[in-house]
Amino acid sequence: MGDQALEARLRHYLEGLAATRRTVTYGEAAMALALAPPHTIHRVATALEIMMAEDAAAGRPLLAALVTSKVRGDMPAPGFFAKAKKLGLHDGSDHGATAEIFVRMERERLWAAAGSGTSAG
Repeated sequence: MGDQALEARLRHYLEGLAATRRTVTYGEAAMALALAPPHTIHRVATALEIMMAEDAAAGRPLLAALVTSKVRGDMPAPGFFAKAKKLGLHDGSDHGATAEIFVRMERERLWAAAGSGTSAG
């Protein structure tokens, strides 16, 4: 079971990012939410996976696509892709063209929803 307060705060934060077409690293998200150690990045990742399940169940774009790994450039961490596979949304590959296209499409869906005034979350 997740930390519902953290998930709600993270969702609100990412919805704001979607409106400005920005991405953020896991560490930056943890800092923006003023999470106290230990395990801040793990807590963000866990909340993102719960949010992914909620977004997928509701037919919404994945807000988690806005969170990137510091060491993977503009791409989410491998756990994002593994969760997307479990949800039946992606083949699970975490690198290459398939992964890049999947992330780009999710971000475009988020930005389109933010631009239309409909909630991405």
